[in-house]
Amino acid sequence: MHGNCIIDSVPHEQRSEGPLLQGRNRKDGEAVGRNRAAEAGRGGAVGPVGPVGAESGEAAELGVGSWAAVLAPRLAQFTAVARHEHVTRAAQELGVPQPTLSRAIVRLEDDLGVALFARHGRTLSLTPAGRSFLAAAERALTDLERATESVRADVDPAAGKVAFGFLHTLGPETVPGLIRSFRADHPRVRFQLVQNYGEAMIERLRAGDLDLCLTSPVPDYPDLVARRLDEQKLRLVVPDDHPLAARKRIRLAEAAGELFVTLEPGYGLRRITDALCAEAGFTPRVAFEGEEAETLRGLVAAGLGVALLPPPAVPRPGVAELTVTAPRAVREIGVAWLDGHPDTPPVAAFKKFLLSRRGRLLPR
Repeated sequence: MHGNCIIDSVPHEQRSEGPLLQGRNRKDGEAVGRNRAAEAGRGGAVGPVGPVGAESGEAAELGVGSWAAVLAPRLAQFTAVARHEHVTRAAQELGVPQPTLSRAIVRLEDDLGVALFARHGRTLSLTPAGRSFLAAAERALTDLERATESVRADVDPAAGKVAFGFLHTLGPETVPGLIRSFRADHPRVRFQLVQNYGEAMIERLRAGDLDLCLTSPVPDYPDLVARRLDEQKLRLVVPDDHPLAARKRIRLAEAAGELFVTLEPGYGLRRITDALCAEAGFTPRVAFEGEEAETLRGLVAAGLGVALLPPPAVPRPGVAELTVTAPRAVREIGVAWLDGHPDTPPVAAFKKFLLSRRGRLLPR
């Protein structure tokens, strides 16, 4: 099967009230509001007054007024002060003036409505609430650092990643050969390989899951860019004990009375098969539908029908493969990508490589 598991983040439920001002009287709450309004007037970020952050296991919403948007720039400041328990030393580490850092910590506590530090002259120590908040802040910063390293690694010109989709029939021979040739000059580029049928890959292009895909027929959609790279002859495959098996060539119209095994509707090869049979003057009688060309070849070997298929990577016993002389039975192979989508350096290099293989993409 070709289904893909997609895990969607679940937004947290918005609450009309939260514990932001818990433990404070109304006057203190009004002061916080004034401080936040003043901060907005100075161009500072203003966070929410009501809702708190997402509960454990829920995804944070990163709107302008969300806690994540408010707190993210301050987490590094808070963790530095917590680590040193001294504002001056933390300010030196961060490269900011000490008064600026002191004000930032006070504003953070005001916004949260929680004392994170106990002051002891020039030193500080974490309160129980501060220790709890520190653990969450360190996890958040670690996750952010890992995510940053991951996305930067993916766009590294020498060792980045290419998400590349292709048809199942191109998997056994064509794609491994392409990647081997490309990596001769780009040995550290990584590939995320996805095998699927054409329409599924196009949807994954649109979703941003793929950078490029090899597909057939060559798509013609306004949101995609597609380039024809090569064409592949299709053969009429029959059981080796079939009356037609002794032939080397055949007109497709001569198979009008046969039962066909084909790929399911929605596959590019199925559309090509239906179109070629219509051009030959008949509608194929379909006995079996499948999802993979070599499975169809096995059904033909079992005597269950005939099929229009591309050449196999390895000859299959039990079948005879006939050249179709009329109509011209080929399928075009092309590369497609999302129009206007910026390429990372490794994707741009692989795209250029594929385009350079025009007319010699497929093994001969």
